[in-house]
Amino acid sequence: MGIGFMKDTMHTNLVDLLQFRALITPDLKMYTYLVDGEHQEVSMTASELNKRAMAIASTLHTRSKTYKTALLLYPTGLEFIAGFMGCLYAGIIPIPAYPPHMRRPTPRLDAIIRSARTEIALSTAKLIADVLPNVSEDSLLSGMAFMATDTIDDSNTFFCMPCKAEDIAFLQYTSGSTADPKGVMVSHGNLIHNMSLIAKYFQLSEQTRIVNWLPAYHDMGLIGQLLMALHLGCELIYMSPVSFMQKPVRWLEAISRYRATYSGGPNFAYELCAEKFNAETDGDVDLTSWQLAFNGAEPVREETLHTFIRTFTPYGFQAKSLVPSYGLAEGTLYVSGYKREHPYTTLWLDAESLERDLAIVVTKETLYARAVVGCGILVPEQRTVIVHPQKGELCGELMIGEIWVSGPSVAQGYWEHPEATQLTFQGTLDSCQGERFLRTGDLGFIHDNELYITGRMKDVMIVGGRNIYPQDLEYTVQNCHPAVRKEYIAAFQVDVNGHQKEIAGSSGEIVIVAELNREFRHRGQDGESADQRNVHLHREVLATARQAVWEQYELPLKDLVLIRTGTIPKTSSGKIQRRLTKQWYETDKLQRG
Repeated sequence: MGIGFMKDTMHTNLVDLLQFRALITPDLKMYTYLVDGEHQEVSMTASELNKRAMAIASTLHTRSKTYKTALLLYPTGLEFIAGFMGCLYAGIIPIPAYPPHMRRPTPRLDAIIRSARTEIALSTAKLIADVLPNVSEDSLLSGMAFMATDTIDDSNTFFCMPCKAEDIAFLQYTSGSTADPKGVMVSHGNLIHNMSLIAKYFQLSEQTRIVNWLPAYHDMGLIGQLLMALHLGCELIYMSPVSFMQKPVRWLEAISRYRATYSGGPNFAYELCAEKFNAETDGDVDLTSWQLAFNGAEPVREETLHTFIRTFTPYGFQAKSLVPSYGLAEGTLYVSGYKREHPYTTLWLDAESLERDLAIVVTKETLYARAVVGCGILVPEQRTVIVHPQKGELCGELMIGEIWVSGPSVAQGYWEHPEATQLTFQGTLDSCQGERFLRTGDLGFIHDNELYITGRMKDVMIVGGRNIYPQDLEYTVQNCHPAVRKEYIAAFQVDVNGHQKEIAGSSGEIVIVAELNREFRHRGQDGESADQRNVHLHREVLATARQAVWEQYELPLKDLVLIRTGTIPKTSSGKIQRRLTKQWYETDKLQRG
């Protein structure tokens, strides 16, 4: 068990924890931000963070109005964590959110402001100066107070409200992939318990060194990385998500340069690194220090993990370091994932049985066998069970159902949304009297005490009585033609009139929307116009996709639409919004490639 895990159980909240760090290890260089994603560093010690938090809290306290919540609209950098902790010191609930862009609509921020009834936003002076004058009068941002925390003098200030484990630490707004965002109420007790689980089962301690590029407004980046550094009392080095996306090898270079032991990201990050890696120009990376590489996105692809291992084993990466994991905001973050001394587990399942909610294990060589990667052993500190979605009864092993979770990491509910809280956080089972469960909305099964994820309930398509998972169709289509951009694709179901079928047993037709790889935008026969090239390419990809879908699933594909790179709708955490894509398809709002 990690030393950090043992030591930090004495703290019940983040306020006490930071003050402890500032007292015991004041000179610990806790956060280092790579401004250019590579060599340009700015750092903050535990003592400096404590002073900044107190200064921000003092300024908030002296304001004429008392605020209950505050929106955090920071660009990537050190000021976010100072603003976050400053809110906690002031007794204000912070709400991390994606900062707005100039002259762009702000529907998600408006939904968050409306839900939380927040009246103040914290940010940097530059972002406020750049964005605020260009905010539309229709945006709720236009009526809010703003405070630039990076201009606050942190000398001779002291202010800190008392804090308890049951107090709400922050509101984590859900991604909004299937509905309007809702604010998950995460308490200090939830955070301490969940981070202790991560530390214990990922074998982390104060000797851990973290490299991160994940955004701070999402739980995986905030809790799994930024706050873990505070919890463990270790150093974290991070860059902006843009720096990573522009040049994925920067992530690996930072791990190599700073000898990081703990880092991770969604499945697409590993695929992107393997795809973009050039041995001739990037071959000086050394990944021997990387002990824990978590993969927290859904779905975790067996092929991606295999390719990543094959690509980076020559550079010191070990297969046993890859740790597929499962979590969600409503569970604070971590639900399953376990650092073992052997590589991750993959089961090959019979495709036909999978469509009938049964996980029948077959060999890899079996025709149409589907690979499902295990997302970690279930831990005794919380209960995770599989429940039949309609009957509300426990499923047997290898039966697919909804994942339910109970324990101290389960959040307090949705902010000012009692109906949704009752529905999601108050699941009951006859076999577990008096226990309340979180209904995750995710489907999966348990085998040998390990959790396997198969999809989301709301995304499953029912065709002729068969359960079809959209990610399976998406994976098939994105690999059938090089013009289809991988991981930027959505499959959904419509009826003959263009309306999605929602009822069991429906037989709506299948549509695929996929982003077009940039290099294919101008390909075509000599003498063809751009429109002719687009029509030719569309017909070619559609024919290839239809053949692949029929061969793999014996399903007809109604349509495939190629759209411009970067235009498929995604959530703030990077997940494809299938329902919004479907809506844009129906209303002809897609930007065709």
